[in-house]
Amino acid sequence: MKKNFLVVLTTVLILVIGCKMAPPKEERAPIIPVEDFFKNAEKTSFQISPDGKYFSFKAPYQNRMNVFVQEVGVDEAVQITFETDRDVSNYFWANENRILYLKDDGGNENFKLYGVNIDGSDLLCFTDFENVRTGIIDDLRDIPEEIIISMNKRNPQAFDPYRLNIVTGEMTLLYENPGNISQWITDHNGKLRAAIAVTDMINQTVMYRDTEEEEFKGILTTSFKEQMAPIFFTFDNKMFYAASNIDRDKAEIVIFDPATASEKEVLFKHADVDVEGLYYSRKRKVLTTATYYTDKAGRHFFDAESKELYNQVQQKLPEYEVFFASSDKAEEKFLVRTYSDRSLGAYYFFDMASGSLTHLTDVSPWLDEKQMAKMKPIKYTSRDGLTIHGYLTLPVGIEAKNLPLVVNPHGGPWARDRWGFNPEIQLLANRGYAVLQMNFRGSTGYGRTFWEASFKQWGLTMQDDITDGVKWLIEKGIADKERVAIYGGSYGGYATLAGLAYTPDLYKCGVDYVGVSNLFTFMNTIPPYWEPYKEMLYEMVGDPEKDSLLMAAASPVFHADKITAALFVAQGANDPRVNIDESDQMVAAMKARGIDVQYLVKDDEGHGFRNEENRFDFYRNMETFLAKHLDNKVVAE
Repeated sequence: MKKNFLVVLTTVLILVIGCKMAPPKEERAPIIPVEDFFKNAEKTSFQISPDGKYFSFKAPYQNRMNVFVQEVGVDEAVQITFETDRDVSNYFWANENRILYLKDDGGNENFKLYGVNIDGSDLLCFTDFENVRTGIIDDLRDIPEEIIISMNKRNPQAFDPYRLNIVTGEMTLLYENPGNISQWITDHNGKLRAAIAVTDMINQTVMYRDTEEEEFKGILTTSFKEQMAPIFFTFDNKMFYAASNIDRDKAEIVIFDPATASEKEVLFKHADVDVEGLYYSRKRKVLTTATYYTDKAGRHFFDAESKELYNQVQQKLPEYEVFFASSDKAEEKFLVRTYSDRSLGAYYFFDMASGSLTHLTDVSPWLDEKQMAKMKPIKYTSRDGLTIHGYLTLPVGIEAKNLPLVVNPHGGPWARDRWGFNPEIQLLANRGYAVLQMNFRGSTGYGRTFWEASFKQWGLTMQDDITDGVKWLIEKGIADKERVAIYGGSYGGYATLAGLAYTPDLYKCGVDYVGVSNLFTFMNTIPPYWEPYKEMLYEMVGDPEKDSLLMAAASPVFHADKITAALFVAQGANDPRVNIDESDQMVAAMKARGIDVQYLVKDDEGHGFRNEENRFDFYRNMETFLAKHLDNKVVAE
């Protein structure tokens, strides 16, 4: 009896301990409406006024994002913009009483600059010019009534710098762009002191002058593949803090002396990735942090006070990534933004004097992050031995075995996917799809060698990196080889068409969102202000004359006869980057062969759909399209 009792007791203990050690099984997430993923944020883009008395944010008004201002400690906000045709794009506090913002027309990216008082009065458009694009060079935070802007008003291909009085609207041309300057840089006194110019069609030259009364002179010329990119001046306005990959593979943060055209000191570097950002305290005039990106965001602190401030907030919000979105001029009050892979996060008001952290709003409170999917960093090896980093998102509560797969290559292509909340990815995971994102060769942040490996490889090894990721997931048993789709926007749209044309047996269907189909017509329809970069594009993508065979082979429109999968194409009629002709000709080629092609065009959009109702329409159509062609049981249920 004693033996039997011990056996029973041991068995019970094993079961109990085993139950405690086994991870709880996730419940399958409910089907969440498409609109919940893509409707406008409740409140977002918070900024604090220079005096710390007010904060501003963007919120919906008649389905368009507009600017609101709210006094700190007061519950009610005042709406100060009333745009109904297009969202307010970027905005910022010009001074304690006035906010400036940019807005384009129908997605044409010809942004105009507007100003409005914080009570909604005195709305003015400062740059109401036809077919002109306005940019911000320096908000001149220490000069309340002026900013420095750029416009291609005089020459569509070149942006001139202007000093703008935001009270009178008076503009003063600061320097006439000879046609090849692509970037203007001011010092800490708001003086235009440096510029980057494209020289010899393929090189880049750093231009410099000691005072605004002098002419710019070239101090350093490099191939566009090597760059010393000034970020901002040192605090004595004599040298640059810069990111440089000269004589190295990864970009590092350095001090560069324009007087001798040489590096003086390396401040920070990372062994595996480029160092991308550098930040400083305007008040204390010290460097604070350098930023880089591996699988997730990383920081290097130069300053103990900044590190303590960051840690103080991070400890209060340990489950989220945090960053400081805005501060007052005294650097005593801050707006903090959180995020994760499963949440768009929230905004908080942080008072450094009291250490208090006050929750302001969740960005999308209607989404339950427990029902969202985790974005897992992954890596695999390409067929020629490169390490390809990426992310795999698996549906919640469904076994990761023989899942329908949506492959989602990023746009750019000289950009990269990052860890964080992505509504597209979450929609697909919610519908039961595994989603693969990969930073194929050419993706930025991984150094010069990895970037240059993409040159003239559209549709070739760049596409192989995508294909190899799909096969890797099939071999692991995660993806069902009979139910694979590819979807992407911009270059990702090109990769979609290339995937269907060059690996027709791999995909059951594809969704091309504002993607390139013909490299020849793409080169001929780029915006005029891309002209200075055309020779660089020729080296990176292909020269229409010298590389005509290569470009023809890499243009999916000429290989539509190989496509057997169903295709859904979405396009903005006003797209300045990928002209609508790219989609028109691909759809025509497919229809001529009798292939199932669905075409969605929005007349009030450009390079991607910004208006809420258009986002809804696109993603509803995509959801139905994918479910039909991938035989998705989750959606059917």
